[in-house]
Amino acid sequence: MAEGTITSIIRKAVFKAEPYLPQVPKPKKKIPLQVRLLWCGIALLIYMIMGQTPLFGATAPQFDFLAFARVIFASQQGTLVELGIGPIVTAGLLMQLLRGSDILKFDFKKPEERGIFQTATKMVTYIVIVAESIVYAMAVYGPGITEPYVLYVLIGQLMAASIIIMFLDELIQKGWGLGSGISLFIMAGVAQQILWSMFSPLPAGDGGMIGIIPYIVQSLTGSGDITNVLFRSNQLPSIFGLFLTAGILLILVFTQGMKIEIPIVSTKYRGFSAVYPIKLMYVSNIPVILASALTANAVFIFQMLWANMNPRNNNFFMNFIAQFDPTSPSTPVGGIIYYITPPRGLDVAALDPMRAVGYVLFMVGIVVVFGRLWVELGGLSPKSAAQNLLDADVQIPGFRRSNKPVEALLNKYIPSVTIIGSMILGLLAGVSDVLGVFGSGIGVLLMVDILINYYTQLVREQVEVVMPRLGALLGRK
Repeated sequence: MAEGTITSIIRKAVFKAEPYLPQVPKPKKKIPLQVRLLWCGIALLIYMIMGQTPLFGATAPQFDFLAFARVIFASQQGTLVELGIGPIVTAGLLMQLLRGSDILKFDFKKPEERGIFQTATKMVTYIVIVAESIVYAMAVYGPGITEPYVLYVLIGQLMAASIIIMFLDELIQKGWGLGSGISLFIMAGVAQQILWSMFSPLPAGDGGMIGIIPYIVQSLTGSGDITNVLFRSNQLPSIFGLFLTAGILLILVFTQGMKIEIPIVSTKYRGFSAVYPIKLMYVSNIPVILASALTANAVFIFQMLWANMNPRNNNFFMNFIAQFDPTSPSTPVGGIIYYITPPRGLDVAALDPMRAVGYVLFMVGIVVVFGRLWVELGGLSPKSAAQNLLDADVQIPGFRRSNKPVEALLNKYIPSVTIIGSMILGLLAGVSDVLGVFGSGIGVLLMVDILINYYTQLVREQVEVVMPRLGALLGRK
């Protein structure tokens, strides 16, 4: 490794800092599945309690800067999980993009190289936590704080809570739990929103209850308006939203099962054959997360610029980019930002159908762009996939065990499924947000993908319990 390169600098930094970084130790032996699920439950319980614990010294902000990213970051405004998993996701995506673009060169086939990369990611996460805590506390809560020490306490709470969340995620990923903490927290947050929309007994603005099930009961007993059950105003849960949510869930489960299967055989174990699946949703939900994060950051930046430079919407240049409602500063009313944020609910979309169409087209286009980008940078390209197959000591029957023939075969499928899958994801996310799916369209996409991954992991764990030799073949210790 050449001296002075970014990779060599990171190696040196990791070797010097690693002894001082607190770590969650890996279990000395594999923990039974029931115990791992218990640890997942404990971590989730701690996270949910933090999500109900208010920040000390926090004043009610004028508007929610992270409103468009709450689902992705599994966060709750005004609580200890104000930043949620945002710093972890930001640092992880940054490091993966740097590695995928070959700016950072690590050989993940070597455990020590993989460990260096993970430690470097953790160091970057600490930096992001400090930066985001300071910037967010000063921008959102700073104007309403009169005593400087309260601001310092607020920043300290955000930092401490984010570090705890990072350790909860590390606890699960290191083998004490199952899957990852990030996925678990996102899934729980979206499921909570869906359950709240279905069963909340709290009163709503239309005289009924928020939850659609209590509202139906209320309407049938004569104390509510039965005509409002199908469609409700003010983005409240409705029968239409309930059936739409169920329909989107079914579509996602169906499309997740669509795949092209390429037969493969092992070069090490004679007689062992399997298939290499290329799913229709080849890029998973990463492009949707990237597109949503980009939109959320754009809205966040222009909300701050608007509040300081154009609070009365009288600046011609700023009006072209973003206009917000002075009485409700989190609501865009004009500019480019207006068309890249969803008009949630049929009643809102009906007021400006062009905005709804523009948002759906924007989501489809940007998800396709990020899908193609992620395939190249995330190590999913035909070239990378061909190399991974060869490194796994397998080959495709009828093809020479060489990169070029295998890459040519994969090149027939991967670019096509990348574009088609990204278009489907963007269309589902955009239409779901516009029509008012429970938990938001992006949230439902993430939840289904996470649940399917957990189901796959549970099946694999059960197979290894029944057939331990197969577990050894899969590389499990």
